[in-house]
Amino acid sequence: MNEIICPHCKKAFKIDEAGYADILKQVRDHQFEEELLKRESLLKAEKESAVKLAEEQVKNKIKDDLAQKDLEIARLKAEKEREVNLSKSQSELEITELRAKLSSTETEKKLAITEAVTKIEKERDHLASEIKMKDAEKQQIELSLNSKFEAELKAKDEIIERYKDMKVKLSTKMLGETLEQHCEIEFNKLRATGFKNATFEKDNDSATGSKGDYIYREYDEAGNEIISIMFEMKNESDTTATKKKNEDFLKELDKDRNEKKCEYAVLVSLLESDNELYNTGIVDVFHRYPKMYVVRPQFFIPIITLLRNAALNSMQYKAELAVVKSQNVDITHFEENLNAFKEGFARNYNLASQKFKAAVEEIDKSIDHLQKIKDNLLASENNLRLANNKADDLTIKKLTKGNPTMQEKFKRASEE
Repeated sequence: MNEIICPHCKKAFKIDEAGYADILKQVRDHQFEEELLKRESLLKAEKESAVKLAEEQVKNKIKDDLAQKDLEIARLKAEKEREVNLSKSQSELEITELRAKLSSTETEKKLAITEAVTKIEKERDHLASEIKMKDAEKQQIELSLNSKFEAELKAKDEIIERYKDMKVKLSTKMLGETLEQHCEIEFNKLRATGFKNATFEKDNDSATGSKGDYIYREYDEAGNEIISIMFEMKNESDTTATKKKNEDFLKELDKDRNEKKCEYAVLVSLLESDNELYNTGIVDVFHRYPKMYVVRPQFFIPIITLLRNAALNSMQYKAELAVVKSQNVDITHFEENLNAFKEGFARNYNLASQKFKAAVEEIDKSIDHLQKIKDNLLASENNLRLANNKADDLTIKKLTKGNPTMQEKFKRASEE
């Protein structure tokens, strides 16, 4: 038996071997645990110290590497900035020279255009003044012709009115003779004085199947035909019991005129004696047939006179118009010369414009080339900026990635 004193109450008590061994075991276990805890605490402190040391070493290494990289990046940036500034200065100098050349070319072009426009405007004003003079002369000629024509029309109207007054007397005279005989007698009365170079004969040519009554033709001194008229005479006594109208004979008369190559056709008629249209005087039926008239017998001689005078005046007007046309031809030639000058100037201007355009294109190509160099330099600067951003974004984890040595050190430190 073993005696044991309680450290608290100081009492002594006895314990057998088994109990003593159990108490001793408890004491040893407690000491072992305390020793184990101490050792664990010590190992933990050593581990943390080792990790901190390793981290400090890695941080210092990284700081040194970063400092070296910063120095390298700063050096590269400085070099690139110098190159960019140098290229920019050269580009700006070349662009300034090209712009100066372009400005000089544009100034020369504007001066040439201004001189050419001034010259053309002077010639245009000169031409305009000449054209105005020609127009004034032309208007004077036209006014003279119109005055003459109006005077003749007035005289003809007076003749028509005078013959209208003779209507009743002549109608009474026609009762004792045929219409054809009356017209032939009236013409023969004036043949020697008023119609020296004229013929008034029966149309005896029936080769075409039909014929008119009389054909009037008149010639000038040279034998040229002045006027020709196909006449058809219609009297009430020449018709059947069925009353005819003047319009019934117009188509056949127009056919005879064309076949005998006469310029005018005239129907001398006593038909439709109550029709006021035909009783008023000379009636033109141009709306039905060209160059055709219907007259009463008293207007037989006046219609010949009117048409003959109109033909003579027409020849005179044609001669005067020929003079006017010759004057207009001179103006036309002048305008043609002006147009030829304008076309020549336009052709030379186009050639100069093409050369100018080619020069501008070459300048644009040079500017494009310089712009490409500038873009490449800006791209290099952008790559440097990206490299700097990557360096700023660097971490321990990213730095040790793919580095077995550093990964092994951190692994050992973690295991300890």
